[in-house]
Amino acid sequence: MTLVGIISDTHDNRPLIRKAVELFNEREVKLVLHAGDFIAPFVARDFEALRCPLVGVFGNNDGEVKGLKRAFRDVGEIHRGPHSFTYEGRRIALMHELKGLEEFLRQEYDLVVYGHTHEPEVREGRPLVVNPGEAGGWLHGRSTVVVLDIDRMKAELFEI
Repeated sequence: MTLVGIISDTHDNRPLIRKAVELFNEREVKLVLHAGDFIAPFVARDFEALRCPLVGVFGNNDGEVKGLKRAFRDVGEIHRGPHSFTYEGRRIALMHELKGLEEFLRQEYDLVVYGHTHEPEVREGRPLVVNPGEAGGWLHGRSTVVVLDIDRMKAELFEI
């Protein structure tokens, strides 16, 4: 069983980032996907505790692109979205905003991950569509992340 952690919209909430990292480490995830809105480069320090690599995309509030890339170089990689790649034989599309989502739903992806709305969503089917909601908890007061069993394509939402 290969587990993937999915997080978005952390918005500099360092205590909740640490809780998410703790959950991902406890669950022994092998990869973390971040769907954007890290905000400031200093949050990389909290993600350094991850016991796996991170792949992320920039969100609409991630203005300090060079600083974020530099701060996260030992944690993982952050791309301009949408970012497509293959992991464990699964084609993955990772984006922040919904712009272009329908195009990705028509293509041969196994997993489409987005953020931005701060509302969790798990839409089963092919592709599996996941929005982990907001980890930062600033907008709705509910902080959520997802752990995905990528072998079975089953997603579980966790409140942190």
